[in-house]
Amino acid sequence: MQHDKIFYTFSSLFRKKMRIFASVFNRKKSKERMIYIANPIYDVVFKYLMADERIARTILSALLQTDIVSLEVRPHEYPNSQRDALSVFRIDFAATIREADGSTHLALIELQKTWLETETLRFRQYLGVQYQNPKNMDREGYGMPMIAVYLLGHRVGDIDEPVLYVRHEARNREGQIVTKGLPDPFVSSLTHDSVIVQIPLLRGQVNTRLDRVLSIFDQTLKSDKDQHTLIIDDGLYAGDEDMQAVLHRLLMAAANADMRQDMNVEDEYFSAIEKRDTEILMREKQLAKQKVMIDEQKEEIEKKKEEIEKKKEEIEKKKEEIEKKKEEIEKKKEEIGKKNAQLRSSIQALHHKGLSIEEISSVVNMDEKDIIRLLE
Repeated sequence: MQHDKIFYTFSSLFRKKMRIFASVFNRKKSKERMIYIANPIYDVVFKYLMADERIARTILSALLQTDIVSLEVRPHEYPNSQRDALSVFRIDFAATIREADGSTHLALIELQKTWLETETLRFRQYLGVQYQNPKNMDREGYGMPMIAVYLLGHRVGDIDEPVLYVRHEARNREGQIVTKGLPDPFVSSLTHDSVIVQIPLLRGQVNTRLDRVLSIFDQTLKSDKDQHTLIIDDGLYAGDEDMQAVLHRLLMAAANADMRQDMNVEDEYFSAIEKRDTEILMREKQLAKQKVMIDEQKEEIEKKKEEIEKKKEEIEKKKEEIEKKKEEIEKKKEEIGKKNAQLRSSIQALHHKGLSIEEISSVVNMDEKDIIRLLE
């Protein structure tokens, strides 16, 4: 019995030590799988990454959730080096897309990336260039189907979805979806689908193919010491040759001294922009504050003007009342004057008839002194 107890105690201690050893081993192994890759949020890294046709197909196929057979980078009208207010990095691709039934077709992919908030007008201008470009028309005069992909370094309003697919639908006047005759080159020439990626909402999930691809943009994986690099668990991509190719290229970018210098330049560039935009924002706030103060002062002045006008009206009203009372007094004075004149005439007439003051007083019911005054 005692031997069994000793053996049980020994076994428990052994298992506990083995669990500790396994935990330490796994942590060490996990650290060995962590690699430092260049952060593709930087334009120079992103451009280097997408210059590889296989990698570009891997990323865009996952984003569009379709099979891209081939890609061709197309020239565009807005060089990325000529940026004024905010960064909008663009790459245009002509893609051959294979559908589920095996058929293929060409499509234009307009890829735009920015890490600061920008005007939607800027995006619309870029799309407008593609719609106007005659090179994007086929021999029959129809435009190539276009798909706009936006990689945003900021959030869009209150939308909580990291990836948003905006697809057009054709409906009849009853609101029912129309499928007969579609897709049609005329309709496809005038409308386009969009994919919007909110990079700040990428939170380390690697559950699907799309999650794997977008994980290389996850800014929560930034190194605390160097924002130019992301710390990636290489083990999450084991057996995925396409993603291994992506990671390998980003490893090469991280080791490239010229590229790291270009990232420093981007930091300085956007730091200057942010500083300028902050100053503009502060000035706008100050101007807005001053405008509020001016509006309040105007409102107060208008209020005082109204009070003054009201007082003027009251004064005018009082003046009218005074004038009215004066008129009434004058009228009464006239009436009294007329009555006095009539009374004087009556008294004088009675006096001429020989009546005494005492008799006249009795007739007109007046004091004798008043009668004497009227006879004077």
